[in-house]
Amino acid sequence: MSPILPYAASLVARWTAADYISNAQAGFQGLQGWYNEATGLYDTCGWWNGANDLTAIGDLAKVDSSIVDQVTTIFANSYSVTPAQNPQPLSPGDHNSADPIAWCDHCYDDNGWWALAWINAYDITNNQDYLTLAQGIFDQNMVKGGPSNCSNGGIVWCDYNPYVNAIANELYLSVSAHLANRVAESDRAHYTTIAQDQWTWFQKSGLINPQNLINDGLEANCTNTYKRTIWSYNQGVILGGLVELNKAAPDSSLLDSANTLAKASIGYLADSNQIIHDVCEPDCAPDATQFKGIYIRNLAALYQASPSSLLQSVLTANANSIWNNDRITSNNTFGVDWAVLEEGTVVRNGIVKGETDASTSGSALDGLVGGIIASS
Repeated sequence: MSPILPYAASLVARWTAADYISNAQAGFQGLQGWYNEATGLYDTCGWWNGANDLTAIGDLAKVDSSIVDQVTTIFANSYSVTPAQNPQPLSPGDHNSADPIAWCDHCYDDNGWWALAWINAYDITNNQDYLTLAQGIFDQNMVKGGPSNCSNGGIVWCDYNPYVNAIANELYLSVSAHLANRVAESDRAHYTTIAQDQWTWFQKSGLINPQNLINDGLEANCTNTYKRTIWSYNQGVILGGLVELNKAAPDSSLLDSANTLAKASIGYLADSNQIIHDVCEPDCAPDATQFKGIYIRNLAALYQASPSSLLQSVLTANANSIWNNDRITSNNTFGVDWAVLEEGTVVRNGIVKGETDASTSGSALDGLVGGIIASS
């Protein structure tokens, strides 16, 4: 494969929204090289990653109408065939796409990703089946995760693991808030109340540390020792959830909180060029390779709801650097490290900064879409 391109700072000022769209289209085609029509998933990455990759291409379709038909076909195919690939199904042998249980495994964060993926698909296609599925995933599975033993609120990570972690609880908030803005009028108050109660609990849970950063989870005694890792996706999902909750029940404090958390996370995660990093780089497989794209996706949602020069500059800087410094030119796929190549970086298997796969490329696509949103 071709080496990653050197950073070209002169390109930044000249790029237009059309340029960002062109870059994201190339990233979309690169990602689709791993799409397996027989499984409805992306080869080289896992079950929950597949949900996020489908969300990433859906987000691109929202800002680029030229791919809507192709993405709609992908959604329809995945809806039809993917349940059979569930690695830990709650009901083995149940491959009925319309049954939420077919999409659920034993961990509530995995299920939350699939709920968000189908909500996003509904936004693009207006296919009621997708929204009904997302609603069912939340109602029939995620709700069973709580309340946790921490202040009689929140949910646990998995049905076999009582760990009270940030991501499952952020997804609980985000999915309920997303549903509140899309379900029938008669059901909206129900989901709005769930999201409001979850945010009240989350604020008091201790998951947010004194630096306004979110640690990965609480200890068994329901305390935050601040020793659990600060991952980018934990800083991101909460932002999208608050944006949606503010749409469902407008409250200026929600966006104020989101901006406070975003500013703190940028200060922690970004390097001097505003490029986002996770502590595991360059060896983040199998899960953390997806995290930064999720962060940028939600940062972009906050930017759309509450524009600021800080958010715009971070979104633009990362989209630029992903394209200039992390792209395999022969197939427009991307690695986990989005930053300028540092002197002495090891080249493994002919690819600078590690291998590319459907997780790293799906994550990067989120970053490229962020550039479109920031430039529009």
